Amino acid sequence: MSKVTPSPSDPTHELREEFRTHLDTFYARLKLAPPYESVEKALRALTTAVHALPKPEQSRIAADSALRWEQFRRAFESSGLSKKHRGIIAGLARNRARLDLPPEYDQFLDLFSA
Repeated sequence: MSKVTPSPSDPTHELREEFRTHLDTFYARLKLAPPYESVEKALRALTTAVHALPKPEQSRIAADSALRWEQFRRAFESSGLSKKHRGIIAGLARNRARLDLPPEYDQFLDLFSA
């Protein structure tokens, strides 16, 4: 039985795993249980969005942190994660310094203050 591995020219797997790690960090630092169904939906949204792009654009996203975070934010929002724990996270986001999250996570937090 052979193990299926993503091809080196397909950055989707790495982007998906990075996004999953960021979501785990986000909810862990907020001390909230992640809404698992919505997390899986966000991962699928990211995968679908990246696969729909031309290969050169996929490579650009994989190589550029700002572009990756833009994709992560879109998937976070389109999956409905920005509606889960909304009141709690909006309250926590008012004092971001206490959250101990890197500035990149403002991409997610901003969705709760909108």
